[in-house]
Amino acid sequence: MNLNRIDLGSALIARFEGSGSVVTARAPGRVNLIGEHTDYNDGFVLPTIIGCHVEVAVRRRPDDDVRMLAADLHETIAFKLGDQPDPTWPGWAPYLVGLTEELRSRDCIAGGFDLAVGGTIPQGAGLGSSAALEVAAALALERAFGFRLDPLNMVHLCRDVEHHWAGVRCGVMDQMVCRLGQPDCALLIDCRDRSHRQVPLKLAGHALVITDSGVRRQLGDSAYNERRQECEAGVELLQRHDAEIRSLRDVELEFLADHTDSMPPVVADRCHHVIAENARVLAAEVALAVGNLPVFGNLMIASHISLRDLYAASHPIVDRLVEAALEVPGVLGSRLTGAGFGGCTVTLCNDTAIDSLKSRLEEQFVEFGVPGAIVASAPAIAAGVI
Repeated sequence: MNLNRIDLGSALIARFEGSGSVVTARAPGRVNLIGEHTDYNDGFVLPTIIGCHVEVAVRRRPDDDVRMLAADLHETIAFKLGDQPDPTWPGWAPYLVGLTEELRSRDCIAGGFDLAVGGTIPQGAGLGSSAALEVAAALALERAFGFRLDPLNMVHLCRDVEHHWAGVRCGVMDQMVCRLGQPDCALLIDCRDRSHRQVPLKLAGHALVITDSGVRRQLGDSAYNERRQECEAGVELLQRHDAEIRSLRDVELEFLADHTDSMPPVVADRCHHVIAENARVLAAEVALAVGNLPVFGNLMIASHISLRDLYAASHPIVDRLVEAALEVPGVLGSRLTGAGFGGCTVTLCNDTAIDSLKSRLEEQFVEFGVPGAIVASAPAIAAGVI
C-alpha cells in the first residue's frame, strides 16, 4: 500500500453514499531488530515501530452491509455480515473480513459499515503490514462502534485473524509491537507469557536503515509454516528425554547437543537457531541498555548467519544485501528481518555512513535487476485514533 497523503475520510465519502461521522485510526509497521522465528517458539523478540503505517477510516451504516475500499489500489469489496470471503477478492480482503467476523462473534459490532484503507508499508516485505492493517482497523471500529478492547485482547484478536482467516500460524510479535510500541524504544517481548517492557533505543549518532529487497513472498504459501512444523517436531523428539519441555524456550544448547543424534539433521538445525537466537535477544537488550552498539551490531550479524545457514530462511539477494552493507565503513551490523524468504534487511550504521550505504545497496539492486528500495522511515508514531 502507498498512502501518498490520501485523505481516507474524503475517499470513503466520495466512493460510498451515506451519512454519519468518519473515524480514522493509524497503526505503524515494525522492524524486528533481533529475534527471528522465536515468537511461535515461546521465545524472546526485540522489535521497534517504524514511520511507515496503515490508516483505516470507518463510518457506520444502518444495515448489515459492509463495503471496503483500498483507496490507493482502487479496489473494492462488498458483503453482508456473516458472509465468507470470496476467493477472488484481493489479498487484503481476508484480513479485514476476518477481523469483522471475529469482532461480530465477540458481540463487538452488530451492524454494517463502510471502510477505506491505505498505507505506506511495503506489502510482503516483512515489515508487519498485515498486523498494522488489523490493528488500525480494530482501533477504528472500536471507536466507531463504542466497544472497548484491552490492548492485549486486541493483540490476540488480530492474531486469531491471521490464524483462522489468512492461514498464517504466526506468533504475537507483530501485533504486540504494532499495538504497544512507542517511538524511540524497542519492545522486548516474552512470547510465552506476553510480558513486555520498553527498551530505550538510544542510537547516539547511529541510524537503522531498512532495505526492501524487492523479493516478495506470501507467508501462507512460503516455508514459514513448514519451519514451524519442524520446530514442533523437534520439541516432540526432545520431550522423550525430558517430559517437562513445553517448547524450544525450555531447551539449552547443551541439552540439544546431547540429543541431536536422535533427530533429523534439518530439525536439529532449526532447533539450534531458535535456542541460540533467544540468547542473542537477551544479550542485545543488555547491549542496548549500556549503549554498546558494536556488540549489538555483532549480534545482528550472528543472527543473520544463523537464519541463513541453520534456519534456511534467507534468500540469495537478501544475503548479498547484508554482505554489501557490511562492506561499508561505519556499518556495525546487518541482518534480514521478518519471516525471511525475501523481504527486508535492517542495518545499523553511523550517521556518516548512510549515504555510502544507500549507494552500495542501490548498486546491488541494479546488479540483480530487482525493484528494491531503501525504505524511508520518518519518526514513528504509536498506534491510535487520529
